[in-house]
Amino acid sequence: MADASAVAGIPVAALDPGSVDAGATAHYGDPMGEQRLLAERVGLVDRSHRGVLAIPGQDRLTWLHSLTTQHLTALRPGEGSEFLVLSPHGHVEQHAVLADDGTTAWLDTEPGAAPALLDFLTRMRFLMRVEPADVSAGWALLSLVGPDAAIPGLALAPPQIEPVPGPKFASADVAARPSTVYGVAARPGGAGWVRRMPYGYDLLVPRDQKAEVATGLGVPLAGIWAFEALRVAARRPRLHFETDHRTLPAEVDWLAGAVHLDKGCYRGQETVARVHNLGRPPRRLVLLHLDGIATDQPPAQGTQVSTVDGRQVGYVGTAVRHFELGMIALAVLKRSVPDDAQLRVAGSAAAIDPES
Repeated sequence: MADASAVAGIPVAALDPGSVDAGATAHYGDPMGEQRLLAERVGLVDRSHRGVLAIPGQDRLTWLHSLTTQHLTALRPGEGSEFLVLSPHGHVEQHAVLADDGTTAWLDTEPGAAPALLDFLTRMRFLMRVEPADVSAGWALLSLVGPDAAIPGLALAPPQIEPVPGPKFASADVAARPSTVYGVAARPGGAGWVRRMPYGYDLLVPRDQKAEVATGLGVPLAGIWAFEALRVAARRPRLHFETDHRTLPAEVDWLAGAVHLDKGCYRGQETVARVHNLGRPPRRLVLLHLDGIATDQPPAQGTQVSTVDGRQVGYVGTAVRHFELGMIALAVLKRSVPDDAQLRVAGSAAAIDPES
């Protein structure tokens, strides 16, 4: 693994120019070792290709509350969360992770997604006291990942993620606060902030200070491939990877974390409530184990998943070679596919992980 003073790595753009992650570093010479580092110790992942929006203004949280799937009016300074923006029919259009520092709500989004999110928010400003802006050029996101992740001089509470209530739940069963709360604090000794996440810590830093911050943290570097491998193993969906134009939040497990089921009206809310109450979204997110791969290359995003008789039942979102699990993939399948189905992906046998 590379240390922070030797930042040269293999860029994704050199290996897959068309990737959404083309602006990131794929690895630093040891992709499997970097995965093990993040899984067992700690490493620093440069995720500065993500978009960043800043929303100052005293109406920022009530405004975002009215537009998104998350309950944000009770979010306090020094807290973060995540949310979705849905279409009028309840399909996922945007996903963002939030940090509020008391004066500004900071949103980080998928690479290339910030302009569309900013355009939507700007059109919905009306008379609200908010000033949304794309600040990606000046700010960068770094992620400290692993069980040993720590920020010297800073202690933040672990993430609080509320369980998803059952269908036809009573309002008293759902607290009037964000379904997910991440601790946020000013970055010790510099501009920006630190946010506690399930995988470690996110740091927002001035873009021109990335190298200095990385060196100061004193941990080895790991590439985005390692981060993605652990994301797949943890079954965390990603916008435009495990989603398409008709994805409903319940299909990809975003009811846990990004959706509050009793916060009142927002665009797409009726569909979310109806699907949850019926309890059977049309599709579901699963982890697949792939066997008999004829190549070292994981199947491409969008590769069809079919039954042994050739019937298409879903598609691959993200496929990776994991340092312990071998070739695995997150896939979105029809709800009717049984857990023990014999499946095929690009000529390889595939099986649904029992925990899915």
